[in-house]
Amino acid sequence: MIILFWICLFIIFYTFLGYGILLYIIIRIKRLFSKPFIFNQTTTLPSVALIIAAYNEESIIKEKIEDCLALDYPKEKLRIIFITDGSSDKTPKIVAENNAVELLHIEERNGKMAAIKRVIPFIQEDIIVFTDANTFLNPKAIKELVKHYENPKVGAVAGEKRILVADSADASAAGEGFYWKYESSLKKWDYELYSNVGAAGELFSIRTNLYQPVESDTIIDDHMIAMRIAEKGYIIAYEPNAYALETASADSYEELKRKIRIAAGGIQSIMRLKKSANPFINPILTFQYISHRVLRWAITPWLMMLVLILNFIICYQNPQLHLYQIILLGQILFYIASLMGYILEGKKMKIKIFFIPFYFSLMNYAAMAGAIRYFKGKQSAAWEKSKRR
Repeated sequence: MIILFWICLFIIFYTFLGYGILLYIIIRIKRLFSKPFIFNQTTTLPSVALIIAAYNEESIIKEKIEDCLALDYPKEKLRIIFITDGSSDKTPKIVAENNAVELLHIEERNGKMAAIKRVIPFIQEDIIVFTDANTFLNPKAIKELVKHYENPKVGAVAGEKRILVADSADASAAGEGFYWKYESSLKKWDYELYSNVGAAGELFSIRTNLYQPVESDTIIDDHMIAMRIAEKGYIIAYEPNAYALETASADSYEELKRKIRIAAGGIQSIMRLKKSANPFINPILTFQYISHRVLRWAITPWLMMLVLILNFIICYQNPQLHLYQIILLGQILFYIASLMGYILEGKKMKIKIFFIPFYFSLMNYAAMAGAIRYFKGKQSAAWEKSKRR
């Protein structure tokens, strides 16, 4: 029991901190023996299709269109397409009124992946860029993304997701902001080692000729589209200077709802991305994929519960082992801090020391709830709007 306890504790540490530490050490060593790819500033820019899947976004769609039209990219090489399948508000009408962008709309709502599959046959451009309707891009975003395609080994490029967090932010907003800062660092190091393991739908791109059809019931389409390209032996690059800005979830309930859906999609992707998990095909990609994704989505959240139970049993059976009492006390205090974060958020009080424990616990609870929802077949592929600030 004690051996199992320490194995579980090690995996938990490795998942959330150890992998980042190990990755940083490895790339520091790699820098001594290899130089980064040098981009040619005079390379002709490729043609780009910018795709935005929008569902009932009438409150923000005008601003999104303006944001797309303000991008610093040659107009003759940039095609902007909005897909509004299933929208029941004025979103399709607002898009149709602007002749500078294209609209694809049907009344049926079949999910984001089905919408993307519907638009792909119309794409003849070299590069496809995907972005969400509720995010805003920096003007240089597309130029920063496409420069990576000078490297023939790159098949997809992920941009950076940035959360706008106000000083008055509550626990869920501040926690989400901190999480994405840490996640961005991991993505930079992943790419420096070899490749990213997925992409965020807020902003990512692919070579059009590498697109592979993904099942229409796919829950997290962005991750699956990028990873199918990685499974073909191409690299998923990461470009922090191409970023998508969005506000945090409206509250912890909205963030939990979003996280559960992502977790359910994560389990679905693990079941389908068998090449990524096979170390005999691409051992480095497998190492990154398991360390950065599989452990977080499928294993570690359950181990956290097991560690707490084992800790109680060990302390009860061996009261003379004071080390385990200290560890148990630490776990109890951590979860009390998480509970305090939840309570204070409900009371609109901000004490930032409780933000990270609360968000961390929420994230791991969502992973367990998402797994249960997936195996019960209760997670729809139709994307669900989360309320934002």
